[in-house]
Amino acid sequence: MKRDEKPSLMRGSHIVAEAAVRAGCRYYFGYPITPQNELPEYMSKRLPEVGGVFVQAESEIASINMVIGASMAGARVMTSSSSPGISLKQEGISYLGGLELPAVIVNMMRGGPGLGNIAPSQADYFQATRGGGHGDYRTIVLAPATGQELCDLTYKAFDLADYYRNPVLILADGMMGQMMEPVRFPLLREIEKLPKKPWAITGAKGRKSHFIRSLILDPSRMEEHNWKLARKYEQITDHEVRFETFKTDDAKLAVVAFGTAARIAKAAVKRARAEGLRVGLFRPITLWPYPSKALRELSKQVKFFFVFELNAGQMVEDVTLALHGQADVDIFFYGRPGGVVPNPAEIARIISRQFFQKEIV
Repeated sequence: MKRDEKPSLMRGSHIVAEAAVRAGCRYYFGYPITPQNELPEYMSKRLPEVGGVFVQAESEIASINMVIGASMAGARVMTSSSSPGISLKQEGISYLGGLELPAVIVNMMRGGPGLGNIAPSQADYFQATRGGGHGDYRTIVLAPATGQELCDLTYKAFDLADYYRNPVLILADGMMGQMMEPVRFPLLREIEKLPKKPWAITGAKGRKSHFIRSLILDPSRMEEHNWKLARKYEQITDHEVRFETFKTDDAKLAVVAFGTAARIAKAAVKRARAEGLRVGLFRPITLWPYPSKALRELSKQVKFFFVFELNAGQMVEDVTLALHGQADVDIFFYGRPGGVVPNPAEIARIISRQFFQKEIV
């Protein structure tokens, strides 16, 4: 992939927006909510420069339905919001799944539940990885941890969405959206060279009409459609798992964390290593599909797993499921919900305490 020669220093929300434009996104529909307002603000200026369309809809519900319309017509399209706004979009996201339409949705998470606050949080994990809306559907969920990953995973999200005809969710948080980091962007893609979408509704002159729907009243045909979706999700699970390991080769304890929490955890691992503790980091990058097999493989060597999240304990369920049946594995959890963000020294102290309490050698 060819990139700009020089890096750009940008805040996270702007990085996502520019990466989307570079990936071929030409339609954005959204509604303001803190802490992601810089993203639509950027798109409102940038999209007209490349012949695209920005619409500030009258609501989150309206914006996700506009996304459905643009996707049906074959466009690369994106929306973004933060926690309560994503909740309002859930019916539309379910429709995207049922209609098999590609789209990219960005959630810059904030503290909750309810209206909550605008501090960074990871409390939307269940919503993101369990579908969030109604029905048997799945959303590919990508969890970046750096500015460069915000760029690269957003760019990749559009290709994944088109290839699998499925919505893709970028799960970040308010801290990541506001933080400024250097990033090297891929070059602007030529819209004309993007893969064609023969299924799109672009006018039926000279060809048979296309028909896209999710209303299937016959239960047997609805079941057939659901099994078709299930087979697609199996294919995604087989081919699209992403994760990172850090210092796990000789580790006795592995911290499992994603996104902002993983950045904190990596610094904590370095501190613990400086104290002579054999600690590593396992970082899921795809939260769905979850890297369960890789984590289970790691459990052949590591017997102590420390799950750290900026919530009250959500990903710990997937870690437990991944390691189910491993009788000699010990899992413990530490979380800071509501928008509180600990520093690496705090996490390093928790790790050290576990080594002492569990007598890990």
